[in-house]
Amino acid sequence: MSTWAAATSRRVRLPHSPEAEWAVALFDRSVLKQAKFRQIEALLDEPAGKTSLDIGADNGVISYLLRRRGGDWHSADLDQRAVASIRQLVGENVHQLDGASTPFPDQAFDQVVVVDYLEHIVDDGGFARELGRILKPEGRVIINVPHLRPGSRLNRLRHRIGLTDEWHGHLRPGYTVEGLRALLGPGFVIERAVTYSGTFSELIDTALNGLYVKMQKGTGEAPASRKGTVVTQSDMAKHRKQFVMLSALYPFLWTVAKLDALLWFRPGYKLIVSARRRAEAVS
Repeated sequence: MSTWAAATSRRVRLPHSPEAEWAVALFDRSVLKQAKFRQIEALLDEPAGKTSLDIGADNGVISYLLRRRGGDWHSADLDQRAVASIRQLVGENVHQLDGASTPFPDQAFDQVVVVDYLEHIVDDGGFARELGRILKPEGRVIINVPHLRPGSRLNRLRHRIGLTDEWHGHLRPGYTVEGLRALLGPGFVIERAVTYSGTFSELIDTALNGLYVKMQKGTGEAPASRKGTVVTQSDMAKHRKQFVMLSALYPFLWTVAKLDALLWFRPGYKLIVSARRRAEAVS
């Protein structure tokens, strides 16, 4: 039996909860992370009895929360710091990726959750083909990406304060539903597409990331991640005072995010789709 198959054949045991307390505490104070996870959960097939993969889950809190849903999970990411953080939270079955290719065998997974990954890799088309290879027939893929919003004033503001695509590690500014449909090709059928995270939520995220950039400049720290802001346990310990301030501000930030409902007619800044791999390959 291969190493990968041996790992898959046994149920993953999560680390004792104190190992994840810092990540869950940060999650509980992040309007955007909570919104993202709610969208993923709404599209997720019941994972019990299935083998699933999550890719690009930030500091690992999404990986941790997904594994609590049951089933056998693998996790992977592009950034070395993110991989180390995920491994700290969930233990085993965590893999380092380098773009479009993956180390998994054919038809290994019942479902794959791809979180903020496509925009970070050069060959997104190659990665889409890789998804077709590693998913079982009729397997599900959930893809979360920035929603392409040409001419957005908020995006122009972000760029002016240093939150550029380059800072985030984005090789492209975002995707549309039609763009993802073309990328996935005829081997997949998109069953549902939703945009979320409206102007007020994104203003909160912009303000928090802007403060993070300012702190980095003040301390002379260089961005350590290929994926923008990836907050690890060491970062939490280093900036504990700021975390306490964020905790105090959270009720206000939550209230501001609820104002997105006033602009219900505008599409959100994040796009998430659920697609099913066709049972038979389509040429």
